[in-house]
Amino acid sequence: MKWRVVLFVLLVSHLIIQFGMCQKVEPDPKTNAEKRNGKSKSGKGSGKTPASKTKVKTTPETPKEAQTYLTQVVNKGRFQKVEDTLTVRAGDTLELRCKGNPVQWAVPAYLEEDDEGRLRTVQHERYGTLILANTTAADTGEFTCYPMYCEDQDCRKQYDKGVKVFIFFSDPQELFVPSADYYKVIQLRTNWPTVLPCQVTSPQAKVSLHREFPSVEVKVDGREISFDVKKGFTIHRPKQYHAGSLYCVASLGNLRQSSTKYMLIYVNYPTAPPFPAIQTSSDTVAVGKNLQVTCTVIGEQDVVVDFSWEYPGQKIGRPSYTQDSVQTVQVDGQNRQRSQTILLVDEVREIDQGTYTCTAQNLEGSRSASTTVKVHSAQTTTKPKKPKSPIQRNPIET
Repeated sequence: MKWRVVLFVLLVSHLIIQFGMCQKVEPDPKTNAEKRNGKSKSGKGSGKTPASKTKVKTTPETPKEAQTYLTQVVNKGRFQKVEDTLTVRAGDTLELRCKGNPVQWAVPAYLEEDDEGRLRTVQHERYGTLILANTTAADTGEFTCYPMYCEDQDCRKQYDKGVKVFIFFSDPQELFVPSADYYKVIQLRTNWPTVLPCQVTSPQAKVSLHREFPSVEVKVDGREISFDVKKGFTIHRPKQYHAGSLYCVASLGNLRQSSTKYMLIYVNYPTAPPFPAIQTSSDTVAVGKNLQVTCTVIGEQDVVVDFSWEYPGQKIGRPSYTQDSVQTVQVDGQNRQRSQTILLVDEVREIDQGTYTCTAQNLEGSRSASTTVKVHSAQTTTKPKKPKSPIQRNPIET
């Protein structure tokens, strides 16, 4: 019996010891981590003493503004992110989603005039949708989604945050975007890049540039002339020899097609309006004498300058007689063009006194220069000189 009591006491003692060990507080894992980093809540080990035990309330960081992006709805419940370009088979329905509320869409000019109801946009709570049904090769172009910034009821486009995608609507029978024009006239302007919009419907099409007369392929070197599948051919610095009738040829597989023909007309476009200088044969002219007023412009070669005059004799309907000339002159070692007009005023009258204004104009604008002419009478009245009295001599006495 005694050994049972002893056994019971030992069992109870063992349970009490186990219970006491369970009551020990588990160390905080965060505290252990801070101890490993040489820090503690009390500031020991960091070399710094906390100024106070007051808890500091931290302000949550402002969430970053959501970035606008485009996705294409492939099938119901299936989406794919849109890159810089996208190819859609003509006849399929295009559905794009743009994250943001509200958003605004920009589409090719051809679709802005759509009156068949093929294009529609819908604004949802978190995104906007663009849907284009019954697509054709003519729909090829750039589509843009702009997030809107709104204050109360006033909203404006955020152009710098717009997302663009160029969409090709490929058609096995149409390699070029259809056009109603057989010929299109394009003006080549000096030092202004000129685009020949040979827009293809498939980025895989190979495109070359050709001259109609003589029938040759035009060299595209990437510097003087370059090609962009989204725009066409660009002539970066047009010259006189670029003028003429040109067209593009596209080939894909066994299909080969020609584009609209472009009639390029070269115009030596000036970089600035002309600077006229005016000069008279004399600032003061006597009645009955002849007067010449010269207006001169020194500028770029092959630039047409038109002159016009305003002069006092116009008040009485006095016609203007001018002599115009164009010459090449050397200025600072360079060939320049001197355009000049001379206004001839014969047998000047008093009515011809006043301001003479010359206006020179080119394709870039116009400027004027003026001068003043005085007219005086030809006869000048002079007082008669008093005759000298004869010298009186004393008589000589003899």
